Amino acid sequence: MQVLIPSPLISYTRKKYVEAHGATLGELLSDLERQFPGIRFRMIDEQDRVRPHMRIFINGEQEFSLGRALAPTDEISIVQALSGG
Repeated sequence: MQVLIPSPLISYTRKKYVEAHGATLGELLSDLERQFPGIRFRMIDEQDRVRPHMRIFINGEQEFSLGRALAPTDEISIVQALSGG
């Protein structure tokens, strides 16, 4: 399935959209890691949770669980949250 990569992580992928596969969100992120070493750690912390500054959307809905089942037609968007003050 096609995955939208946020601008700060394009240094890993060299493109805005990449193909990745997995039956769950966790498997999809592992596939991204296999293709682009180091990218998963930028999104997921040591406790297997989405980092506070990252957002992952499946079909436009924010998802936190790496166990979420995926369908081949799902649209995945990874977004870096903005912060400021």
